[in-house]
Amino acid sequence: MGLMPLTKEVAKGSIGRGVLPAVELAIEQIRNESLLRPYFLDLRLYDTECDNAKGLKAFYDAIKYGPNHLMVFGGVCPSVTSIIAESLQGWNLVQLSFAATTPVLADKKKYPYFFRTVPSDNAVNPAILKLLKYYQWKRVGTLTQDVQRFSEVRNDLTGVLYGEDIEISDTESFSNDPCTSVKKLKGNDVRIILGQFDQNMAAKVFCCAYEENMYGSKYQWIIPGWYEPSWWEQVHTEANSSRCLRKNLLAAMEGYIGVDFEPLSSKQIKTISGKTPQQYEREYNNKRSGVGPSKFHGYAYDGIWVIAKTLQRAMETLHASSRHQRIQDFNYTDHTLGRIILNAMNETNFFGVTGQVVFRNGERMGTIKFTQFQDSREVKVGEYNAVADTLEIINDTIRFQGSEPPKDKTIILEQLRKISLPLYSILSALTILGMIMASAFLFFNIKNRNQKLIKMSSPYMNNLIILGGMLSYASIFLFGLDGSFVSEKTFETLCTVRTWILTVGYTTAFGAMFAKTWRVHAIFKNVKMKKKIIKDQKLLVIVGGMLLIDLCILICWQAVDPLRRTVERYSMEPDPAGRDISIRPLLEHCENTHMTIWLGIVYAYKGLLMLFGCFLAWETRNVSIPALNDSKYIGMSVYNVGIMCIIGAAVSFLTRDQPNVQFCIVALVIIFCSTITLCLVFVPKLITLRTNPDAATQNRRFQFTQNQKKEDSKTSTSVTSVNQASTSRLEGLQSENHRLRMKITELDKDLEEVTMQLQDTPEKTTYIKQNHYQELNDILNLGNFTESTDGGKAILKNHLDQNPQLQWNTTEPSRTCKDPIEDINSPEHIQRRLSLQLPILHHAYLPSIGGVDASCVSPCVSPTASPRHRHVPPSFRVMVSGL
Repeated sequence: MGLMPLTKEVAKGSIGRGVLPAVELAIEQIRNESLLRPYFLDLRLYDTECDNAKGLKAFYDAIKYGPNHLMVFGGVCPSVTSIIAESLQGWNLVQLSFAATTPVLADKKKYPYFFRTVPSDNAVNPAILKLLKYYQWKRVGTLTQDVQRFSEVRNDLTGVLYGEDIEISDTESFSNDPCTSVKKLKGNDVRIILGQFDQNMAAKVFCCAYEENMYGSKYQWIIPGWYEPSWWEQVHTEANSSRCLRKNLLAAMEGYIGVDFEPLSSKQIKTISGKTPQQYEREYNNKRSGVGPSKFHGYAYDGIWVIAKTLQRAMETLHASSRHQRIQDFNYTDHTLGRIILNAMNETNFFGVTGQVVFRNGERMGTIKFTQFQDSREVKVGEYNAVADTLEIINDTIRFQGSEPPKDKTIILEQLRKISLPLYSILSALTILGMIMASAFLFFNIKNRNQKLIKMSSPYMNNLIILGGMLSYASIFLFGLDGSFVSEKTFETLCTVRTWILTVGYTTAFGAMFAKTWRVHAIFKNVKMKKKIIKDQKLLVIVGGMLLIDLCILICWQAVDPLRRTVERYSMEPDPAGRDISIRPLLEHCENTHMTIWLGIVYAYKGLLMLFGCFLAWETRNVSIPALNDSKYIGMSVYNVGIMCIIGAAVSFLTRDQPNVQFCIVALVIIFCSTITLCLVFVPKLITLRTNPDAATQNRRFQFTQNQKKEDSKTSTSVTSVNQASTSRLEGLQSENHRLRMKITELDKDLEEVTMQLQDTPEKTTYIKQNHYQELNDILNLGNFTESTDGGKAILKNHLDQNPQLQWNTTEPSRTCKDPIEDINSPEHIQRRLSLQLPILHHAYLPSIGGVDASCVSPCVSPTASPRHRHVPPSFRVMVSGL
């Protein structure tokens, strides 16, 4: 381009044809303005068809054979432009391009004389940074096609984002198939994707995004905006070949944001030519006369004005200097004039049809526009002014698919899984009812502690059972307190407190119960009949020993490996309210390093305690005084508690990630076990005390059989009345009771022999009379212990008087000749047996009807003849049963 009359060669390229009308309009307006009189711009156009050889040849031909050129205007293809721009410094020529956007040309060390009116591809990066900050996106990922142009933009973007508190969490690139890279982006939870690829690859990228479900309200794609209009229509056929339908492609594309330079300014302000950008656009459309438009025509138009203003300033500089040098004197070796033109170019600053035209290190500080794909069309939603470094979002134009802009990452809301307040309230109410019931039992036990029934059941031990139950109830309140009610430090303290309370409560309740049973076992299983005194103080020592073992275990546990608050994090869950967040449940636990070992020790000790209780309950099952013997209820309690604990522990372990279910199971197990234990211990006593209090303190009558006699050789089931004030008296009565039972056993053997002999011939009757008459008299004399036996003898005497044929020496020969089996069941023989058995049975059951007194030391001496005979109160009477 020189200062001589205008000449031109028609450009053959599409870009040249599209920008030529704009260049002509600019030259005409400059001529009308007389900006460069008396000179005109000589514009020579060369079409190199993006061929490096042709470009270099055209450039060197113009240098060698053409007139001296002041500047080089143009350069569209990056390869040709970069070669020419690199060699311009040797000819002191300044080059101004209106279409070369490659970032390579921004290197001022390599291309110091190169300028361009169009922003480079890197110019979009500050605009992207501004957009990210506007929506507070601080975490992004990049997806880049393996092409130098896109790689350079990506590298520059990395530098722009560095230090701006924006993280590039993943950087992916691809050559042909982007699906693998898209999948990796999703795996790294990238929500904001910055893409750099051409329109052909864009179709593949969005197809892969559709397959990976990386579109919609949770994702935002930001891609180049310089694609051809309706580019998706041109490439959807290829997309279909990759199993991506057009509707799927459009669904994945919906909402993407394109970033590109603004072809024309949208401001209605007069430019340097005196026309607004809108007026210029109308003139341009009228002048191009069917020639296809070019997106660079406005930059070409402004480029002509840049050249004109640069030459004008250069001439003014020459006129102001003392050298009197003209601009026509320029040659390729004139470094001074070349420097003057270069400086004048750097000082360019005016408002053109593409916006404010300013250079910074040779780069145009232009306007970047943002478009969004909405309903199959691109809509402008904002613009970025690089000069003012401002972002303007057009109101109500940008439209996200969700109710708000997408999040830059999966927002993880850590939510503590807590116990439901209604559930805690319900279970607390049940616990309070249980404690009220326990308090009622305690009141009943204290109020009736002097009653014979309650006194015999050890009221102090009953109080300990109630205390243990109430401690177990109290632990439920602590199990329901979690991080929603208390602080972390308090929760850690509760971990220890609730363990101690439940452990001590369990041992107190069952320890007292088993201690009571052990006393019954120790007294009634005393085969040697030694004197045994077991007071409540000794039982308290036993319970204290059990608690001491518990305390040793708990203290060692707390000192060596204390319980700590641990937080377990579970996999993310979608938000139930449908928000673009993910919920990561947190659950508090009370754990330590060796939790299994410590729990095993506690469970083993409690299991041994339960087995010991089962053994005592089995051993004392035949003790027949209900006030003393709770073996049946202990067995039922141990069974229920054992089963419930096993089931509860298993279910609690399986539901450890569901705090509501776990707390409900634990609380119900504690409530059930405590309630059933207290009810089994106290409800029978309450019922008995209200209905028949004396029956519970009296011995049950047993039928004496041969099988019971065999069992008697192993166990002693005589029952005595246990009273704290007369323990020594009780032991003497037990010894006397045992001796009397031994005597009854011997007499019963004699009775069996007599009965068997009654089945023989009459001759043997005489033998019976001679050898056993004295012993039979001894048997009959057993009824002389008390006055009540006289009534029994009178009854027997009347019976014999009414049946004289039943006398001892009476026989009927006629009956002896019959069948022995018939003789055994004959009325005569039955009467004879009754005459022998009634006195013995009468003696055996005298106690049940107020017969033999416990102070009688010998069954063969009348009460009046016994020196030890004295009246004994009914509460110390011994009831003898033949077992």
